Amino acid sequence: MSAEFDLVVIGAGSGGVRAARMAASHGAKVAIIEERFFGGTCVNVGCVPKKLFAYGAGFPGEFELAASYGYSVGDWSFDWATLRDNKTREIERLNGIYRKLLDGAGVQIFEGHGRVESSGTVSVNGETLLQARHILIATGGKPFVPDFPGRDHVRISDDLFYLEQLPKRVAVVGGGYIASEFASILNGLGVAVTQLYRRDLFLRGFDKDVREFVAEGMRHAGVDLRFNTDVSAIEEQGEEKVLRLTDDSELRVDEVFYATGRVPRLDGLFADGVAVQTNGRGAIEVNDRFETSVANVYALGDVIDRLQLTPVALAEGMWLAAFLFGEQKPEGPVVYSDVPTAVFCHPNIGTVGLTEEQALARYGTVRVYRSQFRPLRYTLSDIQERTLMKLIVDDSSDKVVGLHMAGEEAAEITQGFAVAIRMGATKADFDATVGIHPTSAEELVTLRQGDTVSAGERASSAV
Repeated sequence: MSAEFDLVVIGAGSGGVRAARMAASHGAKVAIIEERFFGGTCVNVGCVPKKLFAYGAGFPGEFELAASYGYSVGDWSFDWATLRDNKTREIERLNGIYRKLLDGAGVQIFEGHGRVESSGTVSVNGETLLQARHILIATGGKPFVPDFPGRDHVRISDDLFYLEQLPKRVAVVGGGYIASEFASILNGLGVAVTQLYRRDLFLRGFDKDVREFVAEGMRHAGVDLRFNTDVSAIEEQGEEKVLRLTDDSELRVDEVFYATGRVPRLDGLFADGVAVQTNGRGAIEVNDRFETSVANVYALGDVIDRLQLTPVALAEGMWLAAFLFGEQKPEGPVVYSDVPTAVFCHPNIGTVGLTEEQALARYGTVRVYRSQFRPLRYTLSDIQERTLMKLIVDDSSDKVVGLHMAGEEAAEITQGFAVAIRMGATKADFDATVGIHPTSAEELVTLRQGDTVSAGERASSAV
């Protein structure tokens, strides 16, 4: 069987689906191929179920706080199966929505493994052959687990969402946002959690003040954080997993979750003799038009490893569809600066723009405004919840070049301020904005005391 299409998309995650739908809306004949699940990692084993689990993990704290407001919560219990199965039903509903969106747009769906046979042909399960003017690779990424003795005893991030039983003791290995989120979620659900990271401080790439603040907050919440510690081997002894650590100690747990990064999903994607150029991380290399080294073959989303964020993949898909098929072409390439992001650990992180370290490297001299406070809703209780807010300002232009928050509603607050940062707001603009009182967000427009820091001073103080 052979069919001809203007665009064949391999991968029905966020970027692939958006590109397919938008291309079809521009009048293109489009096919999409998916072998696992519609919606990709984000919908099925990423952003959405993770956020639902994070909500669930927050209820014990809410029950504790409620007593300070006069509520008698009494004895409460938690049933893991209820949370897991309700989550699964919601994900299945979203899968159906993605399929309906594609159907509604007139995109032809093929379920199975897609493989690029040439610059103009794609096969499905090695049988159906699709002819394509353009081919788009949007297969996303997959968890990476290093090779070491006992590797077969670990679980990956996908597994958390379908566990039969919630373990009592868990080791989470990794220092990125996924590891930190999973450690916080499991801790909130009552699991004894040890998070292991091989470097000095986790959440590399985020602002240092935020990293240190979150580490303190997670430890206060009960997570056993162990930095400069890695796993050398894992053994099974009965029902236990015994971790041999690089500091010559051992750790006994029920389950081990590895969240040590993700790599592009390229397995079996290209026929012999058809291979796109990749970088040292295994990601597909593309130019500003998402063109690969093979003519008529494009790639976007996590598989190109620029910013591994769902909204970024959506923006890339929209851009490419307009570039290939739209009457009005995009004016310029996708812009990756000032992209807001969040980490749903506890405390939550919201950030947009440059870290203090990045700003110093770019501008030389910056003004830094910081505030730590206890949110109003906790003042009737003994709960010592804290929030950190931080603004980074280019001293010469007064432009706010970085905004960072750790604490309740960090993502929601940061999303709103991201518009101001993207528009080039100055500190004077922030100061002239009337705050909403009493809120945590008003702190960002009432910060007045800042420290002027130069790159030279920072370097000398670090020696």
